Amino acid sequence: MNLTYIIGVVAAVAVMLFGMVSKIDPTVGLQITFGNLKNFLDPASILITIGCTFAIVVASFPASKLKAMPKHFGILLNTKRFNPRQYIEQLVELAQVARKNGLLSLEEKAGEQTDPFFKQAIMLIVDANDPDRVRAILENDIECMSARHEDAAGMYDKASSIAPAFGMVGTLVGLINMLKGMSLDSGGASSLGSDMGTALITTLYGCILAHMLFGPIATILRNRDSEEVLCKMIIVEGIMSIQSGENPKFLEEKLMTYMAQKQRGNDGGGGKKGKGKKNEEE
Repeated sequence: MNLTYIIGVVAAVAVMLFGMVSKIDPTVGLQITFGNLKNFLDPASILITIGCTFAIVVASFPASKLKAMPKHFGILLNTKRFNPRQYIEQLVELAQVARKNGLLSLEEKAGEQTDPFFKQAIMLIVDANDPDRVRAILENDIECMSARHEDAAGMYDKASSIAPAFGMVGTLVGLINMLKGMSLDSGGASSLGSDMGTALITTLYGCILAHMLFGPIATILRNRDSEEVLCKMIIVEGIMSIQSGENPKFLEEKLMTYMAQKQRGNDGGGGKKGKGKKNEEE
């Protein structure tokens, strides 16, 4: 469970609700009036802002992308992240096997992989393909994947930009109705304050949708994409180094440069103590 997302959203909602029901009186102090919450509920505003936003999102994107929305929320709430260190350790192990038994011995290791990209990368060098072709295929795979991820995040960017716009549309609708009422009824001026408040609620709903719902989703999806791209870049560099026959210890040191210093471990290379010496001897 992605606790940071949940904590952030819950905290934002709690602070917003507290601001809605609280009031500071210089003579009495802080006053909490839960009855104020009804001032921020308006069915027409909800229908215009939320309904129209989702309708335009549906109109703007094909069904194949809309069907993936449940998957996006699964990614949003899932704390499972790509672990660069895990991939580096696997690549170093593959480099050791390749140095001892040759590249063809990696075919068995490829069958053990659950990551399709990693399995494909291993099989490309097992089949003795040209190194430039191998790199081109793998890098093109990464670019296409990242483009698909960007399209998914762009869907929520679109919703984030639409919601405030329809909030303003709802405000205009409310103001038009208010002014029409004033022109038809001389006593309409007495309800000017409440009518204006109702008109502005739609803008509030639009901002909430944009910055508390759609905005964080787009940001998290892009963060997940960056994590996956980093791991796949490590795989590409590691596979190309294995194909060229580089020393496993040197390979580990090179791949660790993709990680921040504090993530590399106390031994400098990020591996287990004593492991580097063993690799170097091999």
